[in-house]
Amino acid sequence: MNKFRLTIKLFVIATFLLACASLAQAQATRTWVSGVGDDANPCSRTAPCKTFAGAISKTAAQGEINVLDPGGFGGVTITKSITISSESFEAGVLVSGTNAIVVNALVTDTVVLRGLDIEGLGTGLNGINILQGKSVLVENCTIKGFRGANGTGIRDARTQGAPNIPMLFVNNCDIRNNIIGIDGTGASAVLIRGVVENTRIHSNTSHGVRLQNGAVYSFRQSNISGNTTDGVRAEGSSQAVIISSILTNNQGIALNRVGTGAFSIADVTIINNITSHAGTITTFGNNNCRNNANNVGANCALGAPVGQT
Repeated sequence: MNKFRLTIKLFVIATFLLACASLAQAQATRTWVSGVGDDANPCSRTAPCKTFAGAISKTAAQGEINVLDPGGFGGVTITKSITISSESFEAGVLVSGTNAIVVNALVTDTVVLRGLDIEGLGTGLNGINILQGKSVLVENCTIKGFRGANGTGIRDARTQGAPNIPMLFVNNCDIRNNIIGIDGTGASAVLIRGVVENTRIHSNTSHGVRLQNGAVYSFRQSNISGNTTDGVRAEGSSQAVIISSILTNNQGIALNRVGTGAFSIADVTIINNITSHAGTITTFGNNNCRNNANNVGANCALGAPVGQT
């Protein structure tokens, strides 16, 4: 009898260990998706999955999902540190009436989105909706067509505080034809920080950028143009630092300071907008402001001393 019980125990332990091993194998550090894949596959290089949602459950935290060939890979909710990357192929994320990519990870997690073509088809809500996570990096992406209710290309609504201050990095992206291009919302007690470089934010039906509740963003070598209302709107103690960039053909105010919002600009061209700026801004004396229908401030052209308009 004792031998029988021992055999049963050993069988149970072996079954448990095999189950754990199978679970570990199910989550690889690198997985793959393909336009002709199948989510029933293990998402390996030779047996790729069909969608990002299918691959993410089979990808370990800190891992990476890679795109093998062109395709539409669907929306996805991200709950852990992960990279989704397409270096050479069109990686479409097409949605209608909903969010395309939701980031709701741990406050210590880092998410990288690279080389994606995110399309809202005119009814999408948010291209990238960031609810929680420490660092979100968006590189070489196109985000367009999010014009559903309050539709936004990138919406950052994180509310976590120190020591995991939320950071958003946007580099070499094209954000267009949404209602709002980038919306930094957050909470008044939390300073969301954003760094936007080499990016085009244009042809949005409301603001190119709206910063609220103390968000602090910097823009460098970027083009914020052709938006139906404001180019950059800073409200509620938010701050925008704009360097070596251009704001043109915005049909409202290129730089709109609302309430206690703040702007600091250097080497910025503000041209052919309805209004150049509203409210006091800090300049560094090397800007070009002209041909706006209503240039505000006599010193707008070519920039004023620090602390003046």
